[in-house]
Amino acid sequence: MAKSKSKYVCNSCGSEYAQMYGRCPDCGTWESLQEQVVEVATTGTNRLAKLPTSKQKAGKNFQPKPRKSLTLLQIGDDNQQRLGSGYGELDRVLGGGIVPGSLVLIGGEPGIGKSTLLLGMAQQLIAKEPVLYVCAEESAQQVKLRSQRLGLDPQAADNLYLIPETDLESIVQELYAIRPTVAIVDSIQALYFASLTSAPGSVAQVRECTSALMRVAKRENINLFIVGHVTKEGAIAGPKVLEHLVDTVLYFEGDRFASHRLLRSVKNRFGAAQEIGVFEMAERGLLEVENPSELFLGNREEPAPGTATIVACEGTRPLVVELQSLVSPTSYSSPRRTTTGIENNRFLQILAVLEKRIGIPLSKLDAYVASAGGLNVAEPAADLGVAIAVAASFRDRIVDPRTVLIGEVGLGGQVRAVSQLEIRLKEAAKLGFKKAIIPNTQTTQNYGLELIPVNKVMDAIVAALPRVPAIDNADPDLQKLEDS
Repeated sequence: MAKSKSKYVCNSCGSEYAQMYGRCPDCGTWESLQEQVVEVATTGTNRLAKLPTSKQKAGKNFQPKPRKSLTLLQIGDDNQQRLGSGYGELDRVLGGGIVPGSLVLIGGEPGIGKSTLLLGMAQQLIAKEPVLYVCAEESAQQVKLRSQRLGLDPQAADNLYLIPETDLESIVQELYAIRPTVAIVDSIQALYFASLTSAPGSVAQVRECTSALMRVAKRENINLFIVGHVTKEGAIAGPKVLEHLVDTVLYFEGDRFASHRLLRSVKNRFGAAQEIGVFEMAERGLLEVENPSELFLGNREEPAPGTATIVACEGTRPLVVELQSLVSPTSYSSPRRTTTGIENNRFLQILAVLEKRIGIPLSKLDAYVASAGGLNVAEPAADLGVAIAVAASFRDRIVDPRTVLIGEVGLGGQVRAVSQLEIRLKEAAKLGFKKAIIPNTQTTQNYGLELIPVNKVMDAIVAALPRVPAIDNADPDLQKLEDS
């Protein structure tokens, strides 16, 4: 027989303990441990203990059971055709469409547009496929009101099923009854399994509910989309096993005061990770942005001092982004360093390289840098653009708006090679740029651009600016270039 045993699980980090603590030893959260009763099988009911040993297998009476495993050649490809979501940007992030039987987890800040995106996808699909929408946080009337605002076609509304339910067993029964092509659960933290004593949203409830939905989706080839809450740090709430169970993890990013939204793939078993899709929030829902580079480019007709253009890569997608920098005298004992969209530690390293290797006295100046449109650019290929923007702002010079800068800046002042250079140059040529300053260590086709290979940051400054900044106590080589 099975006997019961108690364990204590932390609602914050998911750690398990044999005894009760007032504070979780792992994450330090107070009063987060909850008791859970589990059944432990005794030795007599352990089926693994009854398996024959190697000596018993050698006997004449041993008859092994038929194998259940299949080779790759025995597995058919009938259900492997991807389903279009109705959004080209969402299909790009998913790796080309929705894979049958896949689980997709979408997280993001409150009000960023997760429910709007999924309801818009459902409206695109119900013309051909049945869709089940589990509105665990809203009533059916509220979802209908939102769908009318998004312009739902009344003729296709018969294929969209709404169930305002939080009980897991009722939802699973509805999935088996309808067998929809796509099911949407909004959200997983609101569901509960009656057999567990913990509250909805706890570690045990999220884990068990996701596991049950995963089994149904894999067995019935249902495309399941799950909405997940995020913590104040920006991570998806609940146990980390939630992200391990699903096939794809998407994050919806963006400033609530801006119109554009970024859908980023963090994990994808069926496509490239770190792929992004760009949407714009409009009155009637989310609209796809066909040319995202236009969002992150400034006005090239009236260039301003201290701006430089780079080509960033998000996954396999190149984005042309304008960087803006401002260098001004400080009124404090220690100068300010402020970044928007650029990693702060990386910016501090670039400033140190400019002061040590080039001679720009930035230790006495405030320095600011920002990416147009608020796009987060974390890759090293943006280093050269940041360095040129700071140097241009220091000397109040204008970089040619038809020039892009691509390269990583080393601590010795070298310009290092970057990945995916060819697709960056293709994107720049498509948008009408004429020149590209790239690392000298990389060779590639020019794609109609004038390529300017450089070895050091000083060479890039000479090539990008009309004149190199004249600075007291500057690098001797730099001073010779300025004098000439």
